[in-house]
Amino acid sequence: MCGIVGLFLKDPKLQPQLGAMLTDMLITMTDRGPDSAGIAIYSQGKIGHGKLTVQSATPEVDFKNLDADLGAALGQPVLMLVKSSHAVLEVPAGQLDAARSALAKIRPGMKIMSSGEGIEIYKEVGLPKDVAARFEVAKMHGTHGIGHTRMATESAVTTMGAHPFSTGPDQCLVHNGSLSNHNGVRRELKRLGMTFETENDTEVGAAFVSHKLQQGETLGQALEATLTDLDGFFTFVVGTKDGFGVVRDPIACKPAVMAETDQYVAFGSEYRALVNLPGIESARVWEPEPATVYFWER
Repeated sequence: MCGIVGLFLKDPKLQPQLGAMLTDMLITMTDRGPDSAGIAIYSQGKIGHGKLTVQSATPEVDFKNLDADLGAALGQPVLMLVKSSHAVLEVPAGQLDAARSALAKIRPGMKIMSSGEGIEIYKEVGLPKDVAARFEVAKMHGTHGIGHTRMATESAVTTMGAHPFSTGPDQCLVHNGSLSNHNGVRRELKRLGMTFETENDTEVGAAFVSHKLQQGETLGQALEATLTDLDGFFTFVVGTKDGFGVVRDPIACKPAVMAETDQYVAFGSEYRALVNLPGIESARVWEPEPATVYFWER
């Protein structure tokens, strides 16, 4: 049992409140997942720049002079914002892959949480309220975001086992459920060139969607493919640079509810995650249908 939340803003006036709204939604789902929590925030970013969010178990060591060291490796200036065990590194957009390679050499113990133009991912072990406070998520602005509270059932409670999982540029996925064929799918995706950091079945779901997108499929097509190629019980919420999507397996035994107004589209594992959103009393509220893809993009 885990908790999922998502919020896609249609009204730009709400963008300064995105982090605060997602934080409230996430904390409400605490009893569905007290082991760890994570959140992905998307913003418009700076033209010509990209971001890598990195995590370290020893930030006082790994983050010391990290911007200077990475800048020297790239031959380009790097900006760094440290938030507890995570740091956001801003580099020229064309240098994201080079930055990943350089980080593996100059800070081999660090983990990359996300990479892209607009995405930042923060996740750690602990209660949702503590994780959100640790990274000051409530102060963050953005266009859309997704979050997850985890109750571990199949793998260890670790930072890397927390959701969201990001396996492609500006892409991430959160999951409630269990995939029964993830080992076979992982082997096939590895053969096709995908890499994995964990044994978590959710990372397989994320990599499956990323691979489909890399092959030129739309988000809708990629989510449709999960219904035929992935076995098990699942509710996926996927974030991309331009929006987010939702899909439930054909049986749909995992709870889910959505709400839409002129200002936003929201997702929660339970309705109580949505009750404090503005205008929720007049929103169109519904349960996503089984084996049906929903997505919103700019």
